[in-house]
Amino acid sequence: MTSSNIVVVGSCMIDFVSYAPRLPKAGETIHGREFATNFGGKGANQCVAAAKLGGNTALVARVGDDIWGPKYIQNLKSLNVNTDHVQITENSSSGIAQITVSDAGENQIVIVAGANNHLNTKDVEAAQDLISNAAVLVLQLETAQDVAIRAIQLCRGISILNGAPALSEYNNQILKLPTIFCVNETEASIFTGGLPVTNVSEAEKAAQDLICKGCNSVLITLGSQGALFVNKNEKLVVPSPSVKSVDTTGAGDAFIGALAYLLANDKSIPMQEALEKACIAASDSVTRPGTQISFPGPDVFSKTL
Repeated sequence: MTSSNIVVVGSCMIDFVSYAPRLPKAGETIHGREFATNFGGKGANQCVAAAKLGGNTALVARVGDDIWGPKYIQNLKSLNVNTDHVQITENSSSGIAQITVSDAGENQIVIVAGANNHLNTKDVEAAQDLISNAAVLVLQLETAQDVAIRAIQLCRGISILNGAPALSEYNNQILKLPTIFCVNETEASIFTGGLPVTNVSEAEKAAQDLICKGCNSVLITLGSQGALFVNKNEKLVVPSPSVKSVDTTGAGDAFIGALAYLLANDKSIPMQEALEKACIAASDSVTRPGTQISFPGPDVFSKTL
């Protein structure tokens, strides 16, 4: 088996994206101006983001036995992702995401998990050698909680759990086990039981609440306001470069994939530097439409945004 220093356990989705002047209100029909179909899903996105930067990556996931499953696996292979543990699931559709993007770059997303619901702890255990030898393991919550928990239990390196989509009821192990628990503003609010998170000051309070709930370290992404990292010993606030946003879909995935790449490939990198570079990668990605197709290559770290 080929080893990979970044292993992602998570979701594959097909993104059906509509571009419109603005997001529709409840019960409203509006005209869009463009439609696109892209490869997505938080797990695959984060894996591809790391791979496009030059990371040695592997994905543990499931796709459906529809027309999209084989296409997705071929897409991953074309991006140099190890797909030994990406399975086609019989009698199941691939996961899909219905996305609307406004001219301001804002988005609304509805997901239907499909084959992702069939990813299980046996799949994780089948990839035990891969996971236990990874420098960085990345997980999300588009697949079952017990899948993420089992994967972290097998991990001997750094584990990053992206708490997305957020859960109001959850197994506390998803907070306590990972090295880094990463959420955006909305997710941080949900995991803290409703604390407002609209700026750095509020994010600090939410992060401390999550530390009190058992997190080893908390990373809250704040969009154009950058990111906040907190553990029991330090607090880091990292600004985000100012860019003209075209499409924010997948920006958080670009950030996490870049962070995983940086931590896996330079074990001595200061967290401040890793976060600054991850913010650069995420900011660069929003200047282009799409998700995986918008993720930058390794030259992004030498760019002036």
